[in-house]
Amino acid sequence: MIISQLLQSAVQLNHLSDTARLDCELLLCYLLNVDRTYLKTRPDRELTEAVQEQFQQLLERRIAGEPVAYLIGTQGFWTLDLKVSPDTLIPRPETELLVETALELELPEQSKVLDLGTGTGAIALALATEQSRWRVSAVELMPGAVELAKVNCQHCQLENVEIFQSHWFAEIALQQFDLIVSNPPYIETDDAHLTQGDVRFEPASALVSGPQGLDDLRLLIAQSVDYLADGGWLMVEHGYQQGAAVRELFEQAGFGLVETRLDLNSLERITLGRYSLPPAH
Repeated sequence: MIISQLLQSAVQLNHLSDTARLDCELLLCYLLNVDRTYLKTRPDRELTEAVQEQFQQLLERRIAGEPVAYLIGTQGFWTLDLKVSPDTLIPRPETELLVETALELELPEQSKVLDLGTGTGAIALALATEQSRWRVSAVELMPGAVELAKVNCQHCQLENVEIFQSHWFAEIALQQFDLIVSNPPYIETDDAHLTQGDVRFEPASALVSGPQGLDDLRLLIAQSVDYLADGGWLMVEHGYQQGAAVRELFEQAGFGLVETRLDLNSLERITLGRYSLPPAH
């Protein structure tokens, strides 16, 4: 069998994936250790039986719903190629809006930045790559995710990032950051989407946050004011239907310049605000 014939298997994924052809190309690239351009320039390459068998095994796992990123062990985010595992959420394109918006802010040249719930390290590593003079701290609760984020940091050859284990602010020494960012769990406990598609394979601890999906957001917004420098920014990702509730939490905590930004699908996706210290009496 040749490459072009094998990729016709994509029709088996049409019911499951909006990107069936791409999914199959990524699986084959992984097995052949080539890029997608190679598949297009060598469609008539003969494939060994071993490769065909391995491809069929991966395809069957994909048909069962397993995410491509877990099957091949990597996921692109920003300009980075990150290792992923079932210990972490798979980085989403929507989350790049956090990085993009953070880079637009007028922050000190040597800003101190904190990424809460870093997962693969995606947000922290993207920011550290773009701003080599920033000092970025990234925390994560799950030990497997902490180790994975450290591996990704070494792979990116970044020396301005520190990664350690903490449940939100619990293990962070009291200090002031110029920017705190987070993509916390924000799905409601009984959300029907948790039993559908890729998220069935992702860790629930990285997805679910109470009956309204706001438990973790409420906690980190309230506690962040103790860790922000005067004029520092907090920026969080949230569900498309949570914008109003999150803006209210920001305002209750004393943030100004609160605004919500829309993602590529024109859905409310991130909210940010600036914290000014109350005047001394």
